[in-house]
Amino acid sequence: MDDFPAISDLEKRAKRRLPSFAWVYLSSGTGDDRARDHNRDALAEVRFRPQFLKGPLEPSTKTTLFGQTYDTPIGIAPVGLTGLIWPGADELLARTGATKNIPYVLSTVGTASPEDAGRWAGTNGWFQLYPPRDPSVRTDLVQRAANAGLTTLVVTADVPAPSRRERQRKAHIRVPPTIDLRLVAEAAIRPAWTKALLAEGMPRFRALEAYVDENSMKNTAGFVGAKLGGTLSWDYLDQLRIEWDGPLVVKGILDPDDAERCIEHGADGIWVSNHGGRQLDGAIASIDALGPIAERVARRVPILFDSGIRDGLDVARALALGADFCFAGRPFLFGLGALGSAGAEHALDILHDGLTTTMHQLGVASLDQLATRLA
Repeated sequence: MDDFPAISDLEKRAKRRLPSFAWVYLSSGTGDDRARDHNRDALAEVRFRPQFLKGPLEPSTKTTLFGQTYDTPIGIAPVGLTGLIWPGADELLARTGATKNIPYVLSTVGTASPEDAGRWAGTNGWFQLYPPRDPSVRTDLVQRAANAGLTTLVVTADVPAPSRRERQRKAHIRVPPTIDLRLVAEAAIRPAWTKALLAEGMPRFRALEAYVDENSMKNTAGFVGAKLGGTLSWDYLDQLRIEWDGPLVVKGILDPDDAERCIEHGADGIWVSNHGGRQLDGAIASIDALGPIAERVARRVPILFDSGIRDGLDVARALALGADFCFAGRPFLFGLGALGSAGAEHALDILHDGLTTTMHQLGVASLDQLATRLA
């Protein structure tokens, strides 16, 4: 893997191997992609002051979160329609979570069922919920996730309505994909992706197929548009708290007041995120929201973080500013797109090695010491 020492190397190769519609879906934000890019720019502004002459160091990255110890504070964030980006992605990502002992979060609109994800990820599987409007569907989905052994429920708050995602519109991305000459032509010049698709079949919203009358991608996609999202409220969160016995995390929080209210309504964790810049192009960078939220939360519950992470140095930056755990989405999909089945594990190795290298350079042996080295 020496030819791909950085996430940016995986990104470049994935762009060459994925059909353009899959690449646009993965890489784009919304609007002019300013929020997506600002996540990276703002992270780059976080600087450290190294200390040396510490003698031999053996940095430890083991992290306990919600009673479970993981080998590194880096998890696989939920991504929708993963099977369009790389066929069979959810299975590969879930197995990476189990093999590498990190959390893997299945999205409601991923392309695996909770039952399959639980089998692949073992005790490292989580479930991300786009809140269904029908309470009976919500109750059933949550119960299925629990029965499948998915340990933590992540409720996404930052999609009150679909964003415009103009680049995706211009790329004619449709769900389900329209099999026309354009799609066939784009797939034909990407043989690795096409071979994987032929082996896996067309992507399906398997978590949601039980709730449509006819089991087809078209009908299930219609269900997603008509029956998910737009209903999350504090009362809704209260109902989820009653229905879910395990750790409950609210994802997409950028405001300290929202973080406070989430705790008041029973949340066990706050996930700071601007959805990778895919929802509001004028949103603040996630890293800029992290410090004020961490100050308000004052360690009462864990703080999770995503958006813009491309290196272990970025993980160190977020941990230093108050995050307890970090998640990444695009880097793991870049890995799959670049290298196929081995790509997700290699992406994690890059992130983990970058984190331990940063700790060596800063002269710290434990993650909680990172904040002391902020410049």
